[in-house]
Amino acid sequence: MSDTLTKAPSLPEEPPKAVLSEGKRAERRLGLLLIAPAAIVMVAVTAYPIAYSIWLSLQRYDLRFPGEREFVGLDNYVAVLSNSYWWTAFGTTMFLTVVSVAIELVLGMTLALIMHRTLVGRGLVRTVTLVPYGIVTVVAAFSWFYAWTPETGYLANALAGEGAPLTQQWPSLWIIILAEVWKTTPFMALLLMAGLALVPDDLLKAAAMDGANAWQRFTRVMVPVMKPAILVALLFRTLDAFRIFDNIFVLTGGSNDTSSVSMQTYNNLIKGLNLGIGSTMAVLIFISVAIIAFIFIKVFGTAAPGSDDGGKR
Repeated sequence: MSDTLTKAPSLPEEPPKAVLSEGKRAERRLGLLLIAPAAIVMVAVTAYPIAYSIWLSLQRYDLRFPGEREFVGLDNYVAVLSNSYWWTAFGTTMFLTVVSVAIELVLGMTLALIMHRTLVGRGLVRTVTLVPYGIVTVVAAFSWFYAWTPETGYLANALAGEGAPLTQQWPSLWIIILAEVWKTTPFMALLLMAGLALVPDDLLKAAAMDGANAWQRFTRVMVPVMKPAILVALLFRTLDAFRIFDNIFVLTGGSNDTSSVSMQTYNNLIKGLNLGIGSTMAVLIFISVAIIAFIFIKVFGTAAPGSDDGGKR
């Protein structure tokens, strides 16, 4: 047996961490100081309601039976997540969110291109386009409700005949999507139009001289430059659509399996006075929104505002 030891292969050395320059450190300190007041206000305003909701979600607390209040741990979460009503509402919410945001992205990009390239009456075109977004959501929802009510609604009389579309599940869902798209597509167009302003005309002209057609200029020049604006538009609208409440409340009241998770939370928290279950649903919605935001940041990577070349924030 040899008394010499075999030398273990050396591990590859880790690349040295990049050293920040003094100017970069000063820039970061200035950024932290500038956002500190807003961060303190946000924590003060949002931290207590969130913490109190989490505390209520861990208790059996029904205002109709206040004497039965007790700490039950995660029992409320088990009760909600094992209930078919919650998952039906969650599936309805996801369907409404994905379909409405996808339609709004296509229509919003089309409107943004039209408004960006309009040379005559640009102000009038933009004003007319943005009018639906200026109408209060509940007022717009009631206009759609009366339009689809049989005998009194012009859309119901013209398209539904003797039927009542708001009393059926799938027609109701598509009417809710129509109301959402009509109301919020101008908001999507406004954000995308801001992204279009970032696309240099010289870059488009150079691409055209190289033989790129209109579609190639759009997909290979404009969309990559607009990725941060597209991220902001999709993120804002997805989070907003996931919390959909007004249109469902007015149009169907959540009947015929058209209820969203926000409607379920309202029914338990406000109408049912069940603070424990209602708070549990509110916390689950908060977690879902956080997951959606995290996925968007990961998917878009370096396109997220404030990210470095490695996609880190």
